Amino acid sequence: MIRVEGHFGEWLQGRLGPQGPVVLVTMACPALAVVAERLGSGERLVEQQPQIIPESHAAQVFDWLGCDEGAYRLIAGMPPGGGAGASTAALLALACVARGDAPPDPKALARMCHGIEGACDPLMLPRPDAVLWASRHGVVVEDLPPPPEAEILGGFWGAAQRTDPLDLNFPDISDLVAEWRGQPDLAQAAALASQSAMRCSALRGPEGDPTPDLARELGALGHVRAHTGSARGLIFPPGEVPSRAAAALRAAGFQQILSFRSGGRA
Repeated sequence: MIRVEGHFGEWLQGRLGPQGPVVLVTMACPALAVVAERLGSGERLVEQQPQIIPESHAAQVFDWLGCDEGAYRLIAGMPPGGGAGASTAALLALACVARGDAPPDPKALARMCHGIEGACDPLMLPRPDAVLWASRHGVVVEDLPPPPEAEILGGFWGAAQRTDPLDLNFPDISDLVAEWRGQPDLAQAAALASQSAMRCSALRGPEGDPTPDLARELGALGHVRAHTGSARGLIFPPGEVPSRAAAALRAAGFQQILSFRSGGRA
């Protein structure tokens, strides 16, 4: 059995310059994952709960591995189109469980995911939140300081939206990336995440997102969103999430509410 952790939106995402590539700093999320297990040999089959990737994408994983048979099951803890890395995690989990004990090569796995979907998250890396990642190219642009440790309370608000690899309609965040390079503390990192989220919302919508108002109401340091997808979260210092916060998110229409720790520089 293989478990591949997802992410929960991005600390930052946008163009690196007005005409530059789409880049991101992902928010690692140990609470959400895709689990893959091998059910047996015989006819090639992949059961999915829920349906995460098309059958054709699973077939491409087997072709990439040179694997002709075997039955597998994928179980995702995050909704497809939620902006939590379900499809990348599914491809990685399926590839890793099918290849057995062979040690994974992150660069090769990135090429596989990008080749299949045209865009991918950096979930194959040992520290996916410590790089500036070009998602439409499947490569690391540069190493960055990892984010400080934070506690995130969030959920999924609004409609699901799967990533379109040809979608380049994102704001310029080169100034935010420059500030991130300075190794911001948690308050500064949360402020940068909020700016990235608000720029994305102003350009891409949807209207009526309650997350910024919830952040102010509940005393969060800032907020985070999936720049494509429905994941939304509030950023707090570890151990400082108000007891009433989950109920406030639920009342605002959030689904699958969760709390997790992300980041850390140890």
